[in-house]
Amino acid sequence: MATSACLGRLNGKIALITGSSSGIGRGAAVKFAELGAKLALTGRQTAYLEEVGKECERLPLLITADLSKESDTEYVVKTVIENYGKLDVLVNSAGILAMGSIEDTSLKQLDDVFNINVRAIYHLTMLCVPYIIQTKGNIVNVSSVNGIRSFPNVLAYCMSKGALDQFTRCTALELASKQVRVNSVNPGVILTNVHKRAGLDEKAYQKFLERTKTTQALGRPGTTEETANVIAFLASDSASFITGATIPVDGGKHAMCPR
Repeated sequence: MATSACLGRLNGKIALITGSSSGIGRGAAVKFAELGAKLALTGRQTAYLEEVGKECERLPLLITADLSKESDTEYVVKTVIENYGKLDVLVNSAGILAMGSIEDTSLKQLDDVFNINVRAIYHLTMLCVPYIIQTKGNIVNVSSVNGIRSFPNVLAYCMSKGALDQFTRCTALELASKQVRVNSVNPGVILTNVHKRAGLDEKAYQKFLERTKTTQALGRPGTTEETANVIAFLASDSASFITGATIPVDGGKHAMCPR
């Protein structure tokens, strides 16, 4: 496991992390605080945000918001700038998982998934970019191995993450001349509550985790800290020559083929 000494420091960097009340966003918040960043954390549940704030080494700015609402997204950016005066790093970690195939999905599911996983990220990034250009900062998107590889029965989710990876590459090229970097991490199965929130009960979830012995080359699920380490690296000056990358953090799942 990487230690803080192995990662680029984030001392004094102002970082906005979405979806930070749980899962990978929460892990990123704790890691960024450990590495010296000054944080603005946003999520939909105030109580969970406050729990994360207590885990951080220094008190973060907590902003309760629903990024599917344009007014909330605008409020988040306004609040960050009013409190910190600048922005160095944006981590787009907020996202939802929904299960369904072309035979049993719905347009509502498609709209719900794309509104959070694509449209909200597009809008927030668009609003943050002028400030990130000023600091020559960077953006890290939390995508998925589902954006790299195809899997059945999570159609809308796979499509949304494929769109997010293309968003990463396109914006990386658009902002490179301004010395702003844009990258994605693409997690595989990570120990969070996202699958339960998508509808798996405890028995089905444990069965799903058991399958990682064969569906992920390293034979286990990953942790939020392992994912957060890669996010922190990409956000740091240690990754100063990396942009437009989609980096799997998936125990080798992206490289596997059925035999």
